[in-house]
Amino acid sequence: MKERQIRQKMVQKLVKTHKIKSQEELLGYLQREGFLVTQATLSRDLKTLKVGKVSDGQGAYIYFLPGEEAREIEGAYIQDFLKGYISIEWSGNTVIVKTYSGHSDPVSLALDNLNFEEVLGTIAGRDNTVAVFLRQGVSGEDFMKRLKQSIPELDT
Repeated sequence: MKERQIRQKMVQKLVKTHKIKSQEELLGYLQREGFLVTQATLSRDLKTLKVGKVSDGQGAYIYFLPGEEAREIEGAYIQDFLKGYISIEWSGNTVIVKTYSGHSDPVSLALDNLNFEEVLGTIAGRDNTVAVFLRQGVSGEDFMKRLKQSIPELDT
């Protein structure tokens, strides 16, 4: 039992200090720290610790721990949104976010990962537009109120 707790603490430390993309990579780090563990055991540890995966914003996914790390990641998505958007307009339950050239993907990813219940999904244009589709009964005004709650520094 004690060995498992020590191993799980090491898993937490490694996830906090490295951008780990796969269980194989994490197994390598554990082995370098002197832990010989199977993939199945590591998988159980990750489930017990509630380790999740989140986009790193560059096309890959990395492990993260619940709690503080999730808030830090949310902050990064908010910054991506603020850096990339120019304006927001809506008609009915469709919102169009105009972005700076090349920022449609990060802005769309930010909106997706902020997990607004009001949003069904987003589609990033090739370069400078994001279409946001809202749930039935949710207006553009409702979405903007929610967005400003999450991003108080939003200037529209």
